[in-house]
Amino acid sequence: MLPLHTTGALSGLACGFLFGYILENAGFGSPQKLTAQFKLTDWSVFKVMFTAIVVAALGLWLLRLVGLMPPDSIAVPQALVMASAVGGVLVGAGFAIGGYCPGTSVAGLASGRLDALVFIVGLLVGTFAFVGLYGPTVRSVMALGMIAEGDTFTDAYGVAEPVVLAALVVMLVAVFFAGSWFERRGPGPVSAEQAVAGAE
Repeated sequence: MLPLHTTGALSGLACGFLFGYILENAGFGSPQKLTAQFKLTDWSVFKVMFTAIVVAALGLWLLRLVGLMPPDSIAVPQALVMASAVGGVLVGAGFAIGGYCPGTSVAGLASGRLDALVFIVGLLVGTFAFVGLYGPTVRSVMALGMIAEGDTFTDAYGVAEPVVLAALVVMLVAVFFAGSWFERRGPGPVSAEQAVAGAE
């Protein structure tokens, strides 16, 4: 059986190496390119990630629609609204300050960037600090706004799945238009070559 057909560590490692290779070759392992999105001068990362989300959502829906995937074959994690909001703020702040997210920091380290190593050390320290502080109080705060386990927008709010997907497509188109408008007004997106050169 091929490695990518397994659900074990080998499959995860193979996919991780491929993902990191693509990230680095696209320039997404450079903090110069990543921080540019917070300045609204380069929307490449947002466009790529949002496109991946929409394509995956449409693909999974179509696979279920034609019967190639059972309806309940993918587990939807418990929706913790407060935990997601707090985590999003913290990750976003670290992203803006350090120029990396967890995945791109590993790609940056593999490319020899020492600032990526500093970011990874901070990531590990923060993770262990959270684990050490985690208790009943933190758990109760994180559970605020909790939605029933397994709920999707369709399940929780009664919105038909095609409507949710259509809304995602509209938002994706809006992101591309907004990104192009901001990039025309600014210095323009950072190319992969510029990102690599800026990190050397």
